[in-house]
Amino acid sequence: MKDLRGKKAFICDMDGVIYHGNKLLPGVKEFVNWLREEEKKFLFLTNGSQRSPLELQQKLARLGVEVGKDHYYTSALATAGFLAQQQPGCSVFVIGDAGLINALYDGGMTMNDVNPDYVVVGESKTYNMDMLEHAVNLVIGGAKLIGTNPDLTGPTENGISPATGALMAPIELATGNKAYYVGKPNPLMMRQALKRLESRREDTVIVGDRMDTDIISGIESEISTVLVLSGVTDEKEMKRFAYRPGYVLEGVGDIPGLAEK
Repeated sequence: MKDLRGKKAFICDMDGVIYHGNKLLPGVKEFVNWLREEEKKFLFLTNGSQRSPLELQQKLARLGVEVGKDHYYTSALATAGFLAQQQPGCSVFVIGDAGLINALYDGGMTMNDVNPDYVVVGESKTYNMDMLEHAVNLVIGGAKLIGTNPDLTGPTENGISPATGALMAPIELATGNKAYYVGKPNPLMMRQALKRLESRREDTVIVGDRMDTDIISGIESEISTVLVLSGVTDEKEMKRFAYRPGYVLEGVGDIPGLAEK
């Protein structure tokens, strides 16, 4: 565990790593306390786009963990940053919730349901057939298709829920256009995380519960990886992949004790 002990910065996924729905996972408080005691830099990096950093901060506070909003980075923020670089001041039609819409507004984008430059899709509780049909016709009419992340599912207290990749699939199939996904495993999001942490990849580790996003993100960005079995991927599922994580743990609560050995 010498390699893990020497890391100066931790990038941590949230769903399935820190919590399930509104349930804090075991060992999270101890893990966050250890990060602070050891003066580690850390960033909660989530492919979720529904909540803003302030909302994520308040959610963790309700669960009993106090972490400032500067420690959160979402796929909504990454998507807004990407579009601001690609086409400053562009217009968008959005299927998504407040966290995504606010991030796009803050990034200088405007909402447009007539002839937008982009159709942007994230997780949404209000997803419906009217939105889907409108998005399809906008893409056929020339709008470019952007997804906040490619996740097909996400963990909840009661099992799993369809995520952005699943909501995007009908639009891709109906238009014949493939979306560009900004969130993990796109290395773009990992580079942004390193910049925010002001950390080198050699000094950083990513902790996640998904082989197909978190772990492959770390491998392709040459960042050490820790898979926790508290979320989507279990040991049986892990063995299906051609790559493997650096460490496999039951949950983040295992990290402080192992890092001290």
